[in-house]
Amino acid sequence: MQTRSSWQVTRNVWHAMFMREALARTMSDRFAAFWMLAEPVLFVMIMIGVRQLLGRVRVIAGADFIPWLLVGLMTFFLFRDGMTRAMGAINANKALFAYRQVKPVDTVLVRCALEGLLKTMVLVILLVGAALLGHDTFPDNPLGTLFIWGSVWLLGTGIGLVVSVGATLIPEVEKIVRMMAIPLMLISGAILPVNFLRHDIQEFVLYNPILHGIELIRLQFFHRYVTLSGVDLLYLYYWALGSIALGLLLHVKFSIRLKAQ
Repeated sequence: MQTRSSWQVTRNVWHAMFMREALARTMSDRFAAFWMLAEPVLFVMIMIGVRQLLGRVRVIAGADFIPWLLVGLMTFFLFRDGMTRAMGAINANKALFAYRQVKPVDTVLVRCALEGLLKTMVLVILLVGAALLGHDTFPDNPLGTLFIWGSVWLLGTGIGLVVSVGATLIPEVEKIVRMMAIPLMLISGAILPVNFLRHDIQEFVLYNPILHGIELIRLQFFHRYVTLSGVDLLYLYYWALGSIALGLLLHVKFSIRLKAQ
């Protein structure tokens, strides 16, 4: 009987869990797939209405408003959903820990990978839809766009690894993280341009790594786009790689408690 290597075992575990999560995510109810598309569309429609009321945000320097808004929202949703869905991954898959090959960290990584794939598909569908309506949605730098998109996914995965441990050991952590989602969207520049904020507030929001990811991906989409001074890819990667390292360390440290929780 041929034995499998550790990598083969891990790969098979990830594949099985990915298929299980994909079916649960898209077919949990009749409207599961619909809401993945409906949420960003509704946000865009609401913000277009707000745009008509707030004259200051009617013009985005160097970008068309609707593609600018769509790219920002989907980039934020990529981070947010990777983070929030990671929090419930361990508790939702407790039955699988009866198999010694399955580790708590596997459930988080698989969920984050699935969310990244789903959000990428939704972004492509929405951009194609906007293009059919007459908007220029093709990125000026496609490779740069993919790179920044992947970087934001890494950030969401890293934060997801950290909060998944906290939310499993301390249930109140999940409530706090979910409450922070809306304020985080506002200070990340996903729906309103941060260029219109006062300079002292701009300096404060630049501590937010999601802002850097959103503004960087807009720069790849619109080469004439004018963003804040201080947006930095390296700062985004400090947070992404640092949170991934911290999250993996926490999973190693509390692996037994996470299984027994």
